Amino acid sequence: MTLLQGLMVAQALALSAAPLMMFAGGVIGARLHNNPSLATLPVAAMIIGTALAVLPAAAIAARFGRRVLFINAMLFGSVASLAAALAIYKETFWGFVASAVCFGGVAAVVQQFRFVAMASVTADKHAVVAARLLLVGIVSAFLGPELVTLAAWFPRLDMSAAFIALALFFTLAAAVLAMVVPRQLVTTESARATGRSLSELLSQPTLWLATLSASCGFSVMSYIMTATPISMTLVDGYALADAKWVIQSHIAAMFLPSLISGYLIQGLGHVRMIVAGLVSMLLCIAVAWWDRSLLHYWLGLLLLGFAWNLLFVAGTSLLTQCYRPEEATRVQGFNDLLVFGGQALGAMASGAVVLLLGWQGLLLSALPPLMILAAVLVWQQVSIKRASAAGL
Repeated sequence: MTLLQGLMVAQALALSAAPLMMFAGGVIGARLHNNPSLATLPVAAMIIGTALAVLPAAAIAARFGRRVLFINAMLFGSVASLAAALAIYKETFWGFVASAVCFGGVAAVVQQFRFVAMASVTADKHAVVAARLLLVGIVSAFLGPELVTLAAWFPRLDMSAAFIALALFFTLAAAVLAMVVPRQLVTTESARATGRSLSELLSQPTLWLATLSASCGFSVMSYIMTATPISMTLVDGYALADAKWVIQSHIAAMFLPSLISGYLIQGLGHVRMIVAGLVSMLLCIAVAWWDRSLLHYWLGLLLLGFAWNLLFVAGTSLLTQCYRPEEATRVQGFNDLLVFGGQALGAMASGAVVLLLGWQGLLLSALPPLMILAAVLVWQQVSIKRASAAGL
């Protein structure tokens, strides 16, 4: 098994926790707490856990190496899964919330898989590798919710059975990673001695373009996607089955473009694909704002998924041009802090905003991050032209 294949298998197994929580976390929360307003707290806790763990995970990777980080994170995820199963069995709401935070922390580590995969190939293949790793999200999206069906097989355990199975997934992921991930070669001392300062790294327009491409893609996508079922069912009166169909179509549109997006970036370049992703995101907002029919919801969410894929893959692969090997963990940690911090803010704010401003108001409020991304794109291109004219 190659490194890339092993990372894909481990990621498919480990990231099953997220769709499982998205699918069942609210239902379990409602069972464990008599206050309906707290039902979705476990899902929010998972997202917050991801944002909080990004920088500590990068620091651990720099100190001990990614092999140690990855394997121990998977084992930690296994323990968290068993803790979640116990919390459900004992009907302990806050224990389940604490386990959800841990799942978010493990997810932050899993997101570093893409950087290891890209580091294993030449620069011209970075976009293709990033897209391939992203494609396994389809497997996770299927595996995670399917674990819920184990409740019917083990009625005494009920929903706890799903999280016991998830613990096995994490354990298998740890075993796979132990086989394929090499030991880190660069020592912490050498990285500190030769790496540029953070202020020097952040002076690069290309770094900001890469980071904001992925961050805006994630935050706006989460913002609109999370609000869609609320707007469709609570505001416009559509059946839950209609909202489910729209979200499922959106998820497919998020991951299926990975079959070609890496090759498109490889052939046409990062900037063109970021522009394409930005235009697709604006088209999503225009289509969804124009009319609140089922067709417009569906088409808008398809465009949203496609735009997210282009912006995230292009931004992730472009980021590798902005650091040396010894600077990797600091830059990647900063990048993921913005990316998953933005996702957390978008997901948590969307429900309140759509109920306060309405669907169309929410869509318009998603424009400022995209305007910032457009401005950074112009800044980056102007900087390149100036550097070229100066002979740098």
